[in-house]
Amino acid sequence: MVATFIGSAGFTLVMPFLPLYFRALGVADVGAIAVWTGISVGITPAVAAVMTPLWGRLGDRVGRRPMVARALMSFIVVMTALAFVTAPWHVVALRFLHGVFAGYGALTMAMAAESAPADRMARAIGLVQMSRRFGPAIGPVIGGFVAGVFGLRQAFLVAAFLYLIAMVVMLSLYREPGRSRPVTEGREGQPSFRQVIKFEGLAVMMAVVFVMQYVDRSLGPVLPLFVAEVGVPLESVPVWSGILFSLSAVAGAIGNHLCTWFLERFPPGWVILGSTVGAAGVAASLATMSQVLLLAVWLPLFGLAIGICTTAAYTVAGRRIPSGAEGVGFGVLSSASMVGLALSPVASGLIGSVSIRGVFLVDAILLIGLVFVVKQLNVQTTNLNESKRVLP
Repeated sequence: MVATFIGSAGFTLVMPFLPLYFRALGVADVGAIAVWTGISVGITPAVAAVMTPLWGRLGDRVGRRPMVARALMSFIVVMTALAFVTAPWHVVALRFLHGVFAGYGALTMAMAAESAPADRMARAIGLVQMSRRFGPAIGPVIGGFVAGVFGLRQAFLVAAFLYLIAMVVMLSLYREPGRSRPVTEGREGQPSFRQVIKFEGLAVMMAVVFVMQYVDRSLGPVLPLFVAEVGVPLESVPVWSGILFSLSAVAGAIGNHLCTWFLERFPPGWVILGSTVGAAGVAASLATMSQVLLLAVWLPLFGLAIGICTTAAYTVAGRRIPSGAEGVGFGVLSSASMVGLALSPVASGLIGSVSIRGVFLVDAILLIGLVFVVKQLNVQTTNLNESKRVLP
């Protein structure tokens, strides 16, 4: 949890300032800056969506600890190199490498799932997800201070230092739990990606994770414009946008943690269905908002529902992934999340160019469609305390 928090803070420490960095590298045209920034931001999750299951599968064979150390070390190298680039394409190339060696988030999720007792898996997954959400709340603040006082390039060095701290914390404090089969076992007996997707209910949980990531990230490209549309003066738009983003993020983190309370009292299928219906209702309501204070009330509810649903989906999947396949299983789930992360800003930007309120309506339609998908899976009777299956 601590390593995930530090790592996510390091990742977001420099990302909000990429447009300024491209300007410092000599890109003068605003449109060109937007293109370079969009490519740089999108290429990492796009590549990571492909690579994460591969790293997860390797983690199932050799252990999570060395794989997380490998990812963090690569991030230290990439962030340090970004501080010394001299051309825009250098940034894109290094962001590509960042995606190649990613998989850190999926591995920490697998570590939480396999380390916790069966009746505390939801709590463990929720805490890791909560720490991942809180990291971006502090990262940009640190990055803004460092960039303003010491310069943009030094912000990348600080991010590299944070990754180093995360690696030291993980190597010093984390111990691999005992496994049902040796981690040195070869490919024989290890499930293929096609077999993993066929694990009971995993494909549906992938759909849940994808849609939740998509609707969560759909706010980014349009929220400041929406704040201006509801009557906020232009000089106050950045302040209100920051407040609304923070409220939604904090509510999502609370939802990650509260999910355990719901799963202890209700069947997991009903938790997923209920939070999805709630998110759909909030998304549809957001499309009708005309006051910024109403947004301040409804957006946290949106984040809360997304946080509850996402943790529930990962928990259900964690109970259905056999022991010894957590890495590749959570890697596949993270790939679905990465696809949503890469697709959402592009799609939302295109929709927002036609109608800002249309972004929320599309979110509502996707969530309603997800309700019908989830209903096809009989997760209502899943016992989250039962022993996990073991790979043959």
